[in-house]
Amino acid sequence: MEKSCTDRNCPVHGMLSTRGQNIEGIVVSDKMQKTVIVKKESLKKVSKYERYKRSRSKISAHNPPCINARTGDKVRIRECRRLSKTVNFAIVEKIDDTGK
Repeated sequence: MEKSCTDRNCPVHGMLSTRGQNIEGIVVSDKMQKTVIVKKESLKKVSKYERYKRSRSKISAHNPPCINARTGDKVRIRECRRLSKTVNFAIVEKIDDTGK
């Protein structure tokens, strides 16, 4: 089931090096070519009220053809060099949630 990958910007098979942040999130949109939108959720402490608040952000990430993530998939993305105006992350792997 291994697909051949000819994408130069693939972090697994291509020449794209990744460094910096490692983020897990859920793909919320895959309508662009080779790009997906990943939603990242996190908790931030509000010291004034001694509570946590939930925050969300959306990140554009490169989607190599060998990984081919679709809406609803849980993925791990890593920071890389800037690939376009809005894309500075690339998908490294899909994460299986079947064990839960």
